[in-house]
Parts: sequence; structure tokens; C-alpha cells
Amino acid sequence: MSSNTPSSNTPSSSKKPPALLWFRNDLRLADNPALRKALDTGGPVIALYILEEGLDAPRPPGGAARWWLHHSLAALAAAIADKGGRLILRRGPARDVLTDVCVKAGVATVFWNRRYEPTAVAVDTAIKAALTAFGIEVSSLQANLLAEPFALKNKSGSPFKVYTPFAKALRAMGPPRAPLPAPPALPHGPGEIASDRLEDWGLLPGHQPNPEPDWAAGLRDAWSPGEAGAIARLSDFIDESLRGYAEGRDFPARSHVSGLSPHLRSGEISPFQIWHATAHALEAGTVPGRDIEKFLSELIWREFCASLAFHQPDIASRPLDAAFNAMPWRRDAKGEAAWRRGQTGYPLVDAGMRQLWHEGIVHNRVRMVIASFLIKHLGIDWRRGEEWLWDTLVDADAASNPANWQWVAGCGADAAPYVRVFNPTLQGERFDARGAYVRRWVPELADLPDTWLHKPWAAPAAVLEKAGVVLGESYPRPIVDHDAARRRALDAYEHVRAERTGA
Repeated sequence: MSSNTPSSNTPSSSKKPPALLWFRNDLRLADNPALRKALDTGGPVIALYILEEGLDAPRPPGGAARWWLHHSLAALAAAIADKGGRLILRRGPARDVLTDVCVKAGVATVFWNRRYEPTAVAVDTAIKAALTAFGIEVSSLQANLLAEPFALKNKSGSPFKVYTPFAKALRAMGPPRAPLPAPPALPHGPGEIASDRLEDWGLLPGHQPNPEPDWAAGLRDAWSPGEAGAIARLSDFIDESLRGYAEGRDFPARSHVSGLSPHLRSGEISPFQIWHATAHALEAGTVPGRDIEKFLSELIWREFCASLAFHQPDIASRPLDAAFNAMPWRRDAKGEAAWRRGQTGYPLVDAGMRQLWHEGIVHNRVRMVIASFLIKHLGIDWRRGEEWLWDTLVDADAASNPANWQWVAGCGADAAPYVRVFNPTLQGERFDARGAYVRRWVPELADLPDTWLHKPWAAPAAVLEKAGVVLGESYPRPIVDHDAARRRALDAYEHVRAERTGA
């Protein structure tokens, strides 16, 4: 606790019962409607984060997201302390924790920002009923999506299943509301409320009680979790990388990526803040409208994924297109292991998988290539890939991750056609022609000429020798032939076509 934190409630708030703010995927002080409403009660505010456990808890974060959560919570606790407050940390079933804190602290009202994953919605509904039974008022607010999933329907009253009409409907709602400023102070609740130590949660690898080796060095180099880091990244993106985004975002060696997805996932920044910051750049004339429109379309795609997940609770386990239940997925433990390690023999695929392991993220274009390779070159169920990226991505989102995997597989909403099989060699030659991305992440190929970098198996022996590449030793041969894999994939997808047509 900071030295300037009062030891008791401030005089202005001492006569009113405390309000409780339950932080979840909104780890920020600016543009936090639930925080604003809690402060508006005029009483002290108990800031609480729960590491949810139990059979009814939402999907637990993977390893990379747990690393991010630790540092994000540390940043949030420091920011709250700077404003005179205190962040309470507790773990366990959310209903039990909230009931215990509310009853012991005499809480009158609980505030939270809504979340939309079906499991989380069920948890929140049950908690609201339980707290109401204790005479505690519960208020939930919109904070983390521009448009709530139940607010957008097509003309027949059904959820959208295609992106373009969804995007048009969202834009037709008008400009998003303006973001809220951070409060100047946080009068804190009773000081005797017990709090866990963040270090005891074992969110970091290599720290007790988490026995895993410390694999997070690359994450520490690449990221600055927390609200301040999110705001800085948004500012840098607008100033340095948004110009040229529409075209440059496809080239993994270029800087035209926002890097905002993990900050959005944990709620360190809101889509309202991002939307208005980019709109300001458009008004100022500092960034071409084409670049801003393309970036905002990606922000809306995130909203589309959230809508899909809201309306299909099992999106991570069941294809949106039921015909894909007939897909004859292959079991290939050796091929899947090579894919995970970045040892497939296809340089662009391997570069993407190594970036994933090192930085907890993959460039968007390459993310599609690695997903297509697992699904269509190896014939492995998309759910296996979704599970691996859930564990290794710092931006693993319960809606976007499965929705994007389904899109690549062809079984999702607005999905890519199943006949589209990314050729990783051609993708590399087109989008990494000078090889800067591959050379960074696959350094054993760094001395190959551009001509052969994306197809080392085709390089003359003298070229390989000069570059110090020994296929099958210093770098693997391709684990599958592209043309043969494509034919096999199309044959497998015929089962889906037959299921759909009844043929």
C-alpha cells in the first residue's frame, strides 16, 4: 500500500456504505463505466479481482495469458494505489468470494462490466441472483464491446452469420460513445479485507507453486502489460505504423501491426478508446482514411467473433457448420509435434510457430498460414490447433481464437472456402520476398539466397553447402508434400460436401 493511502475511509465517503467493483476482463481505470458508477455512489470503493475457480468458472487462461494476467494485475494494483485505493485479490468460486466479501464489508451495491462468453454469462446471472437474495444491488454495464451481441440482429431477428452485414449494422448504430477519463482518486473500502498475494497464485512460469521452467523471456522482451503499456502502444501505432496499414499489415517483416490484441483481451484498453483515437487521427489528416477504415474493420471483426461466441456457447468444441461433423480428421502426433516446434520444413510456417513460442503472438497473415497448414496439409482437427494457441497466445480470446480457427477450417461463419489451401512457399515468396521475417525466426536458413529461402529443399547442393544448410540435420525436409497434401485435403472435404448435399 502506498504511503499516501489513508488508513480509513475519507470523511466525504464515511457515511455511505461501500460499493464493490469486480474487475474481470477490464483491467483499467480509464473508460471503465463500472468504476465510474461505483464512485458515483459517494461511498468508498472496494476494488476486487477474483481468480475464478470451480466447475462453473469460465475457461481458464492458458500459460501465456496467465503470464500476462500476473503483470497486468500488478500494474493495476499499482495504479489503484497511486490514487489512494487498494486492489483486493482472491481466488475461488466467484459466487462464494463475492458473497463473503460483500457480507463482511457491508457492501450495498456491486458493479461490474458485462462479459459475453456464455459460461461467464451463466456465472454472472447466478451471482446476481445470489447477491440480490442478500439484499445487495447488482449493476452491470457495457464496456468492452462497441455493440453488445444481443443488440445486433438481422431483418429476421436472428444473429448475423456473415461479417459484412454485421459490420454495416454496427456502423449504422452511429459513432461509439466517447471514452470516460480515469478518476482522480479512489476512496478505498475497509482496510481489514483479506487479500491474496499475487505471487502466491503461481501465474508465472518458474515461480512457485508453478514448477514450469521459465519460458517467458521472449514475452518480457516483447510486451509491457498494463493500462499504461496499452495506451503507449496505441499512441505509437497511430504515430508510426497506422499509415500504410491497409497494405502493410499483410507483410510480417513490416511494422504495420497494432499489437493491441492482448491489451484488448485483458481490457487494459477499450475499443471505444481505440475507435476515437483513430478517428481523431483521421480528422487531423495525419493518416489516410483507407488505412483507418481497414484497421477499424479488424476491430469490428473482433466484435463479430464475440457475437458468434455469444450465440453458440460451444464454439471452441463444435463447428458452426454441422456438416463438418463428417470430416475425417487424421491423427498425426509426429506431424503435430513438428508443427508445434516449428520444424515442418516450410520456412514461413516454422517462423510463425517460433514467433508464437517466443513472443506469444503470430503475425496475422502468418497466423492464417500456420492454421491452414495444420488443418489442410496435415489433416488435423482445427480444435487441436485452437487448444495449442489458447495456451501459447498472450491474446488468446475465448471468442476470437475459436472463431478464427473455424474460419480457416471452413466450418465457421463467413468462412474461407474449403478449396482454399494456403501454399506456404508462395505465401512466403509473396509476403516475405526479402526473407526478413524468416531469417529472424529461422536463423539456420539466414545465409540462403532469397530465391531459395522459402523452398530450401529445391536449392542446388552447392547453394545449401555455401549457406551451411544440411537438410534433415540443420533444418528438416518438408514433412509433407504440398501438392499431395492439397489433394488429400480436398478429398477429405468431399465428405463434408456429401453430408451437406445428401449425395
